[in-house]
Amino acid sequence: MGIYRTLVRPVAFLADAETMHNAAIRTAEVAGRSALACRTVAAMYVRDYERLHCSVAGSEFRNPLGLAAGYDKNGRSARFWGSLGFGHIEIGSVSADPSPGNPRPRLWRIPEDRGLIVNYGLPNEGADRVAVRLSCLAASAPVGVNIVNTNRGPRACAITPDAMIDDYIRSIRRLDAHAAYLMLNLSCPNTADGRDFVSGPGQVRLLLEAVTEAAPRKPVFLKVAPFASEQALESFLEQVDAFPVVRGFGINLAPGKPVPLRLPGSRLESMPGAVSGAPCRDIMDRALTELYRRMDRRRYALIATGGVFSAADAYHKIKLGASLLQLLTALVYEGPSVIRRIAAGLNQLLERDGFSRVADAVGAGASLSGKGSGLGLYHNQHV
Repeated sequence: MGIYRTLVRPVAFLADAETMHNAAIRTAEVAGRSALACRTVAAMYVRDYERLHCSVAGSEFRNPLGLAAGYDKNGRSARFWGSLGFGHIEIGSVSADPSPGNPRPRLWRIPEDRGLIVNYGLPNEGADRVAVRLSCLAASAPVGVNIVNTNRGPRACAITPDAMIDDYIRSIRRLDAHAAYLMLNLSCPNTADGRDFVSGPGQVRLLLEAVTEAAPRKPVFLKVAPFASEQALESFLEQVDAFPVVRGFGINLAPGKPVPLRLPGSRLESMPGAVSGAPCRDIMDRALTELYRRMDRRRYALIATGGVFSAADAYHKIKLGASLLQLLTALVYEGPSVIRRIAAGLNQLLERDGFSRVADAVGAGASLSGKGSGLGLYHNQHV
Protein backbone atom coordinates (compact mmCIF):
# COMPACT_ATOMS: atom_id res chain seq x y z
CA MET A 1 0.00 0.00 0.00
CA GLY A 2 2.92 2.35 0.75
CA ILE A 3 4.35 1.90 -2.76
CA TYR A 4 0.94 2.44 -4.31
CA ARG A 5 0.31 5.61 -2.32
CA THR A 6 3.76 7.13 -2.77
CA LEU A 7 4.62 6.07 -6.33
CA VAL A 8 1.72 4.63 -8.33
CA ARG A 9 -1.19 6.78 -7.21
CA PRO A 10 0.47 10.19 -7.67
CA VAL A 11 1.35 9.31 -11.27
CA ALA A 12 -2.04 7.73 -12.00
CA PHE A 13 -3.88 10.74 -10.60
CA LEU A 14 -2.17 13.00 -13.14
CA ALA A 15 -4.38 11.45 -15.82
CA ASP A 16 -8.13 11.70 -16.31
CA ALA A 17 -10.02 9.33 -13.98
CA GLU A 18 -11.85 7.44 -16.73
CA THR A 19 -8.67 7.06 -18.78
CA MET A 20 -6.93 5.41 -15.84
CA HIS A 21 -9.98 3.30 -15.08
CA ASN A 22 -9.95 1.95 -18.65
CA ALA A 23 -6.21 1.32 -18.42
CA ALA A 24 -6.72 -0.69 -15.20
CA ILE A 25 -9.40 -2.81 -16.86
CA ARG A 26 -7.18 -3.48 -19.88
CA THR A 27 -4.24 -4.43 -17.66
CA ALA A 28 -6.38 -6.81 -15.57
CA GLU A 29 -7.88 -8.29 -18.74
CA VAL A 30 -4.45 -9.08 -20.16
CA ALA A 31 -3.21 -10.48 -16.84
CA GLY A 32 -6.32 -12.63 -16.56
CA ARG A 33 -5.46 -14.42 -19.80
CA SER A 34 -2.33 -15.86 -18.20
CA ALA A 35 -2.70 -18.60 -15.61
CA LEU A 36 0.85 -17.92 -14.51
CA ALA A 37 0.15 -14.21 -13.97
CA CYS A 38 -2.98 -15.00 -11.96
CA ARG A 39 -1.13 -17.52 -9.78
CA THR A 40 1.74 -15.09 -9.21
CA VAL A 41 -0.58 -12.27 -8.21
CA ALA A 42 -2.64 -14.59 -6.02
CA ALA A 43 0.48 -15.70 -4.16
CA MET A 44 1.07 -12.05 -3.26
CA TYR A 45 -2.46 -11.03 -2.35
CA VAL A 46 -4.70 -13.99 -1.46
CA ARG A 47 -4.88 -15.07 2.16
CA ASP A 48 -7.39 -17.73 3.18
CA TYR A 49 -9.07 -17.37 6.56
CA GLU A 50 -11.52 -20.11 7.48
CA ARG A 51 -13.36 -17.67 9.75
CA LEU A 52 -14.24 -15.54 6.69
CA HIS A 53 -15.76 -18.36 4.64
CA CYS A 54 -19.47 -17.79 4.17
CA SER A 55 -22.51 -19.14 2.38
CA VAL A 56 -25.08 -16.69 1.03
CA ALA A 57 -28.16 -17.58 -1.03
CA GLY A 58 -26.73 -20.99 -1.87
CA SER A 59 -23.30 -19.81 -3.03
CA GLU A 60 -20.00 -20.30 -1.22
CA PHE A 61 -17.61 -17.37 -0.79
CA ARG A 62 -13.96 -17.39 0.28
CA ASN A 63 -14.61 -14.15 2.14
CA PRO A 64 -17.40 -11.55 2.19
CA LEU A 65 -15.39 -8.90 0.30
CA GLY A 66 -16.45 -8.27 -3.28
CA LEU A 67 -15.69 -5.91 -6.14
CA ALA A 68 -18.70 -3.65 -6.64
CA ALA A 69 -20.54 -3.26 -9.92
CA GLY A 70 -19.42 -0.25 -11.91
CA TYR A 71 -15.75 -1.16 -12.04
CA ASP A 72 -15.72 -4.05 -14.50
CA LYS A 73 -18.84 -3.13 -16.44
CA ASN A 74 -18.57 -5.80 -19.12
CA GLY A 75 -16.81 -8.61 -17.28
CA ARG A 76 -13.67 -8.15 -19.36
CA SER A 77 -11.37 -8.75 -16.38
CA ALA A 78 -13.55 -11.05 -14.28
CA ARG A 79 -11.03 -13.87 -14.55
CA PHE A 80 -8.40 -11.76 -12.76
CA TRP A 81 -10.10 -10.14 -9.76
CA GLY A 82 -10.10 -13.21 -7.56
CA SER A 83 -6.30 -13.13 -7.75
CA LEU A 84 -6.38 -9.93 -5.68
CA GLY A 85 -8.29 -11.72 -2.92
CA PHE A 86 -11.86 -10.70 -3.70
CA GLY A 87 -14.41 -13.22 -2.49
CA HIS A 88 -16.77 -12.35 -5.32
CA ILE A 89 -17.07 -10.00 -8.29
CA GLU A 90 -20.18 -8.17 -9.41
CA ILE A 91 -19.92 -7.06 -13.02
CA GLY A 92 -22.12 -4.54 -14.79
CA SER A 93 -24.43 -2.88 -14.87
CA VAL A 94 -25.45 -4.80 -18.01
CA SER A 95 -28.54 -3.95 -20.04
CA ALA A 96 -30.41 -5.85 -22.73
CA ASP A 97 -29.09 -3.57 -25.47
CA PRO A 98 -25.70 -1.86 -25.69
CA SER A 99 -25.47 1.69 -24.38
CA PRO A 100 -22.74 4.34 -24.66
CA GLY A 101 -23.77 5.91 -21.36
CA ASN A 102 -23.45 9.59 -20.67
CA PRO A 103 -20.98 11.81 -22.54
CA ARG A 104 -17.50 12.37 -21.08
CA PRO A 105 -16.30 13.62 -18.70
CA ARG A 106 -18.34 11.42 -16.39
CA LEU A 107 -15.96 10.33 -13.64
CA TRP A 108 -14.02 12.54 -11.23
CA ARG A 109 -11.81 11.90 -8.24
CA ILE A 110 -12.30 14.02 -5.14
CA PRO A 111 -9.21 13.24 -3.06
CA GLU A 112 -10.17 15.84 -0.47
CA ASP A 113 -13.07 13.58 0.48
CA ARG A 114 -11.68 10.16 -0.51
CA GLY A 115 -14.47 9.76 -2.97
CA LEU A 116 -15.49 9.65 -6.61
CA ILE A 117 -18.23 11.50 -8.46
CA VAL A 118 -19.82 9.07 -10.89
CA ASN A 119 -21.98 10.01 -13.86
CA TYR A 120 -21.28 7.11 -16.22
CA GLY A 121 -24.91 6.52 -17.15
CA LEU A 122 -24.50 2.74 -17.50
CA PRO A 123 -22.23 2.29 -20.55
CA ASN A 124 -22.01 -1.40 -21.44
CA GLU A 125 -21.77 -3.77 -24.39
CA GLY A 126 -25.19 -5.35 -23.89
CA ALA A 127 -26.36 -8.67 -22.49
CA ASP A 128 -25.62 -10.79 -25.57
CA ARG A 129 -21.96 -9.84 -25.78
CA VAL A 130 -21.41 -10.09 -22.03
CA ALA A 131 -23.10 -13.50 -21.94
CA VAL A 132 -20.76 -14.82 -24.63
CA ARG A 133 -17.75 -13.55 -22.64
CA LEU A 134 -18.99 -15.12 -19.40
CA SER A 135 -19.80 -18.43 -21.09
CA CYS A 136 -16.10 -19.21 -21.47
CA LEU A 137 -14.98 -17.64 -18.20
CA ALA A 138 -13.10 -19.63 -15.57
CA ALA A 139 -13.18 -17.15 -12.71
CA SER A 140 -11.46 -17.75 -9.39
CA ALA A 141 -14.38 -16.27 -7.42
CA PRO A 142 -18.18 -16.22 -7.89
CA VAL A 143 -19.32 -13.67 -10.47
CA GLY A 144 -22.63 -11.89 -9.98
CA VAL A 145 -24.21 -9.87 -12.78
CA ASN A 146 -25.81 -6.51 -12.14
CA ILE A 147 -28.72 -6.04 -14.58
CA VAL A 148 -30.27 -2.69 -15.44
CA ASN A 149 -32.70 -1.14 -17.88
CA THR A 150 -31.01 0.11 -21.08
CA ASN A 151 -30.07 3.79 -20.97
CA ARG A 152 -31.11 5.13 -24.37
CA GLY A 153 -30.00 8.68 -23.65
CA PRO A 154 -31.67 11.92 -22.57
CA ARG A 155 -33.25 12.52 -25.98
CA ALA A 156 -34.91 9.11 -26.22
CA CYS A 157 -38.66 8.82 -25.99
CA ALA A 158 -40.04 8.08 -22.53
CA ILE A 159 -40.12 4.34 -21.93
CA THR A 160 -43.23 2.60 -20.65
CA PRO A 161 -43.15 0.38 -17.54
CA ASP A 162 -43.89 -2.66 -19.71
CA ALA A 163 -40.91 -1.88 -21.95
CA MET A 164 -38.65 -1.44 -18.93
CA ILE A 165 -39.74 -4.77 -17.50
CA ASP A 166 -39.21 -6.47 -20.85
CA ASP A 167 -35.67 -5.04 -20.94
CA TYR A 168 -34.87 -6.62 -17.56
CA ILE A 169 -36.38 -9.97 -18.53
CA ARG A 170 -34.40 -10.17 -21.78
CA SER A 171 -31.19 -9.68 -19.81
CA ILE A 172 -32.17 -12.19 -17.14
CA ARG A 173 -32.85 -14.87 -19.73
CA ARG A 174 -29.56 -14.19 -21.49
CA LEU A 175 -27.32 -13.98 -18.42
CA ASP A 176 -28.86 -16.32 -15.85
CA ALA A 177 -26.87 -19.34 -16.96
CA HIS A 178 -23.55 -17.53 -16.54
CA ALA A 179 -23.93 -15.84 -13.15
CA ALA A 180 -23.57 -16.88 -9.52
CA TYR A 181 -26.39 -14.45 -8.75
CA LEU A 182 -28.38 -11.71 -10.47
CA MET A 183 -28.61 -8.20 -9.02
CA LEU A 184 -31.48 -6.24 -10.54
CA ASN A 185 -30.49 -2.58 -10.39
CA LEU A 186 -33.72 -0.66 -9.84
CA SER A 187 -32.26 2.74 -9.01
CA CYS A 188 -29.47 4.12 -11.16
CA PRO A 189 -28.98 7.74 -9.99
CA ASN A 190 -27.48 8.87 -13.30
CA THR A 191 -30.19 8.04 -15.83
CA ALA A 192 -33.64 9.57 -16.17
CA ASP A 193 -35.43 6.20 -16.39
CA GLY A 194 -33.50 4.61 -13.54
CA ARG A 195 -34.21 6.98 -10.68
CA ASP A 196 -37.90 6.44 -9.94
CA PHE A 197 -38.68 2.86 -10.91
CA VAL A 198 -39.17 1.67 -7.33
CA SER A 199 -41.44 4.59 -6.43
CA GLY A 200 -43.88 3.96 -9.30
CA PRO A 201 -47.16 2.49 -8.03
CA GLY A 202 -46.99 -1.29 -8.22
CA GLN A 203 -44.01 -1.35 -10.59
CA VAL A 204 -41.90 -3.56 -8.36
CA ARG A 205 -44.76 -6.05 -8.14
CA LEU A 206 -45.18 -6.08 -11.94
CA LEU A 207 -41.46 -6.60 -12.45
CA LEU A 208 -41.29 -9.45 -9.95
CA GLU A 209 -44.29 -11.13 -11.51
CA ALA A 210 -42.38 -11.15 -14.79
CA VAL A 211 -39.18 -12.32 -13.09
CA THR A 212 -41.04 -15.17 -11.42
CA GLU A 213 -42.48 -16.22 -14.77
CA ALA A 214 -38.98 -16.15 -16.31
CA ALA A 215 -37.92 -18.59 -13.54
CA PRO A 216 -34.23 -17.74 -13.19
CA ARG A 217 -32.15 -20.56 -11.74
CA LYS A 218 -29.78 -18.23 -9.89
CA PRO A 219 -30.55 -16.16 -6.75
CA VAL A 220 -32.07 -12.76 -7.46
CA PHE A 221 -31.19 -9.63 -5.46
CA LEU A 222 -32.68 -6.16 -5.82
CA LYS A 223 -30.50 -3.06 -5.73
CA VAL A 224 -32.27 0.03 -4.47
CA ALA A 225 -31.28 3.52 -3.39
CA PRO A 226 -31.76 4.63 0.23
CA PHE A 227 -35.48 5.20 0.75
CA ALA A 228 -36.83 8.67 1.39
CA SER A 229 -39.11 7.53 4.21
CA GLU A 230 -39.97 4.57 6.38
CA GLN A 231 -43.33 4.36 4.63
CA ALA A 232 -41.64 4.02 1.23
CA LEU A 233 -39.41 1.24 2.55
CA GLU A 234 -42.34 -0.60 4.12
CA SER A 235 -44.32 -0.33 0.87
CA PHE A 236 -41.38 -1.72 -1.08
CA LEU A 237 -40.92 -4.69 1.25
CA GLU A 238 -44.64 -5.41 1.21
CA GLN A 239 -44.47 -5.78 -2.58
CA VAL A 240 -41.30 -7.89 -2.54
CA ASP A 241 -42.38 -10.26 0.24
CA ALA A 242 -44.93 -11.87 -2.06
CA PHE A 243 -42.20 -13.17 -4.40
CA PRO A 244 -39.94 -15.98 -3.14
CA VAL A 245 -37.61 -15.47 -6.13
CA VAL A 246 -35.99 -12.53 -4.31
CA ARG A 247 -33.20 -13.57 -1.94
CA GLY A 248 -31.90 -10.21 -0.77
CA PHE A 249 -30.96 -6.61 -1.45
CA GLY A 250 -28.11 -4.32 -2.34
CA ILE A 251 -27.99 -0.59 -1.69
CA ASN A 252 -27.17 1.83 -4.48
CA LEU A 253 -25.82 5.37 -4.38
CA ALA A 254 -28.39 8.07 -3.86
CA PRO A 255 -28.67 10.84 -6.48
CA GLY A 256 -27.09 14.16 -5.62
CA LYS A 257 -24.29 14.95 -3.23
CA PRO A 258 -24.01 14.76 0.55
CA VAL A 259 -22.90 17.87 2.39
CA PRO A 260 -20.59 19.07 3.59
CA LEU A 261 -17.89 18.03 1.15
CA ARG A 262 -14.42 19.46 1.42
CA LEU A 263 -14.40 19.97 -2.33
CA PRO A 264 -15.25 23.62 -3.13
CA GLY A 265 -18.75 24.22 -4.43
CA SER A 266 -17.37 26.01 -7.47
CA ARG A 267 -15.80 22.74 -8.64
CA LEU A 268 -18.85 20.65 -7.81
CA GLU A 269 -20.95 22.62 -10.26
CA SER A 270 -19.02 21.09 -13.15
CA MET A 271 -19.30 17.53 -11.82
CA PRO A 272 -22.81 16.06 -12.19
CA GLY A 273 -23.44 12.67 -10.67
CA ALA A 274 -23.56 10.68 -7.45
CA VAL A 275 -20.79 10.43 -4.84
CA SER A 276 -19.14 7.16 -3.87
CA GLY A 277 -16.56 6.38 -1.21
CA ALA A 278 -16.14 7.88 2.23
CA PRO A 279 -18.69 10.73 1.84
CA CYS A 280 -21.60 8.33 1.33
CA ARG A 281 -20.71 5.98 4.22
CA ASP A 282 -23.16 7.35 6.78
CA ILE A 283 -26.22 7.41 4.53
CA MET A 284 -25.49 3.93 3.24
CA ASP A 285 -25.10 2.64 6.80
CA ARG A 286 -28.44 4.18 7.77
CA ALA A 287 -30.11 2.55 4.79
CA LEU A 288 -28.49 -0.78 5.68
CA THR A 289 -29.68 -0.48 9.27
CA GLU A 290 -33.28 0.23 8.28
CA LEU A 291 -33.42 -2.55 5.70
CA TYR A 292 -32.04 -5.10 8.13
CA ARG A 293 -34.42 -3.98 10.86
CA ARG A 294 -37.54 -4.30 8.73
CA MET A 295 -36.84 -7.17 6.35
CA ASP A 296 -37.46 -10.87 6.97
CA ARG A 297 -33.98 -11.85 8.14
CA ARG A 298 -34.71 -15.57 7.77
CA ARG A 299 -35.19 -15.08 4.06
CA TYR A 300 -33.15 -12.11 2.84
CA ALA A 301 -29.44 -11.30 2.83
CA LEU A 302 -27.91 -7.86 2.39
CA ILE A 303 -24.95 -6.86 0.23
CA ALA A 304 -23.52 -3.58 1.53
CA THR A 305 -21.43 -0.94 -0.20
CA GLY A 306 -20.34 2.60 0.55
CA GLY A 307 -17.09 3.74 2.12
CA VAL A 308 -15.40 0.42 2.91
CA PHE A 309 -11.74 1.43 3.29
CA SER A 310 -10.69 -0.58 6.35
CA ALA A 311 -11.39 -3.72 8.35
CA ALA A 312 -13.24 -1.56 10.87
CA ASP A 313 -15.50 -0.24 8.09
CA ALA A 314 -16.21 -3.77 6.91
CA TYR A 315 -16.86 -5.11 10.40
CA HIS A 316 -19.21 -2.22 11.16
CA LYS A 317 -21.37 -3.02 8.12
CA ILE A 318 -21.42 -6.72 8.96
CA LYS A 319 -22.62 -5.97 12.48
CA LEU A 320 -25.30 -3.70 11.01
CA GLY A 321 -26.61 -6.65 9.00
CA ALA A 322 -24.54 -7.13 5.84
CA SER A 323 -23.77 -10.71 4.80
CA LEU A 324 -21.54 -9.60 1.92
CA LEU A 325 -19.61 -6.39 1.30
CA GLN A 326 -18.43 -4.65 -1.83
CA LEU A 327 -15.92 -1.92 -2.48
CA LEU A 328 -14.69 0.08 -5.45
CA THR A 329 -13.47 3.52 -4.42
CA ALA A 330 -11.01 2.07 -1.90
CA LEU A 331 -9.30 0.22 -4.75
CA VAL A 332 -8.66 3.58 -6.43
CA TYR A 333 -7.24 5.27 -3.34
CA GLU A 334 -5.58 2.37 -1.50
CA GLY A 335 -4.46 0.08 -4.31
CA PRO A 336 -4.74 -3.69 -4.80
CA SER A 337 -3.41 -4.63 -1.36
CA VAL A 338 -6.50 -3.15 0.29
CA ILE A 339 -8.37 -6.47 0.00
CA ARG A 340 -5.61 -8.44 1.71
CA ARG A 341 -5.39 -5.81 4.45
CA ILE A 342 -9.15 -5.69 5.10
CA ALA A 343 -9.46 -9.50 5.10
CA ALA A 344 -6.62 -9.87 7.63
CA GLY A 345 -8.01 -7.15 9.87
CA LEU A 346 -11.54 -8.50 9.69
CA ASN A 347 -10.34 -11.95 10.68
CA GLN A 348 -8.60 -10.42 13.72
CA LEU A 349 -11.68 -8.44 14.74
CA LEU A 350 -13.92 -11.50 14.54
CA GLU A 351 -11.42 -13.54 16.56
CA ARG A 352 -11.16 -10.76 19.16
CA ASP A 353 -14.90 -10.75 19.67
CA GLY A 354 -15.26 -14.53 19.80
CA PHE A 355 -16.92 -15.15 16.44
CA SER A 356 -15.85 -18.42 14.83
CA ARG A 357 -17.65 -17.55 11.57
CA VAL A 358 -18.31 -14.24 9.90
CA ALA A 359 -21.98 -15.22 9.56
CA ASP A 360 -22.30 -15.21 13.36
CA ALA A 361 -21.43 -11.50 13.44
CA VAL A 362 -24.07 -10.47 10.88
CA GLY A 363 -26.49 -8.12 12.63
CA ALA A 364 -24.69 -8.46 15.98
CA GLY A 365 -24.61 -4.69 16.39
CA ALA A 366 -28.01 -3.89 14.93
CA SER A 367 -30.80 -2.38 16.98
CA LEU A 368 -33.94 -4.33 16.13
CA SER A 369 -36.42 -2.54 18.33
CA GLY A 370 -38.13 0.80 17.93
CA LYS A 371 -38.11 3.16 14.99
CA GLY A 372 -35.04 4.64 13.41
CA SER A 373 -34.17 8.30 13.34
CA GLY A 374 -34.94 8.52 9.63
CA LEU A 375 -33.45 7.05 6.50
CA GLY A 376 -31.37 10.12 5.88
CA LEU A 377 -31.78 10.72 2.16
CA TYR A 378 -30.31 14.14 1.54
CA HIS A 379 -33.15 15.47 -0.62
CA ASN A 380 -32.58 19.05 0.47
CA GLN A 381 -28.82 18.81 0.28
CA HIS A 382 -28.33 18.19 -3.43
CA VAL A 383 -25.66 20.21 -5.16
